[in-house]
Amino acid sequence: MRTERQKMVAGDWYNCVDDELEALRVVARSAVHEHNSLHPDTRGKVGPKLRQLITAKKSAIIEAPFHCAYGINIELGEEVFLNAGCTILDTAAVKIGDHCALGPNVQIYCAEHHQDPVKRCVEGLEIARPVWIGEKVWIGGGAIILAGVTIGKGAVVGAGSIVTKDVAAGQVVVGNPARPIDRKA
Repeated sequence: MRTERQKMVAGDWYNCVDDELEALRVVARSAVHEHNSLHPDTRGKVGPKLRQLITAKKSAIIEAPFHCAYGINIELGEEVFLNAGCTILDTAAVKIGDHCALGPNVQIYCAEHHQDPVKRCVEGLEIARPVWIGEKVWIGGGAIILAGVTIGKGAVVGAGSIVTKDVAAGQVVVGNPARPIDRKA
């Protein structure tokens, strides 16, 4: 029989109210607390405990405050910058390519909760879908990236946008839900 973590990793429905998953979240909360509490001169680009969880190139920078669910499913490329207030609920893989910048309070959600209230509230069922962000992407402040979304190389997501569908390489999207607009020179 598979564990809830194994189901989560496989992209199947799993019970998020699980002791093993909670233990992983406790480790992440401790790492996030340290990152957010350390003086910037001491913390460096990424707090020590958080750097042990996240796969990040040495040039990646995570401003405080920051929040993540697990940390172990996050991969940051070269010269990635996460501005203050970013939240990544990494129940699935979140890969952010080289030279990306995320504005303040950007949120990335990999979990989708079950729509059936009994399965959601009583059984704790959710499913995890990865988020892929290509190289040289700019995501404006307050944008929300939903589960299963891929954002192509060089794309721009306008501030406050809610991205519910894939964004093509080089495309500029804005609004709720995010829709393409013509790129200005």
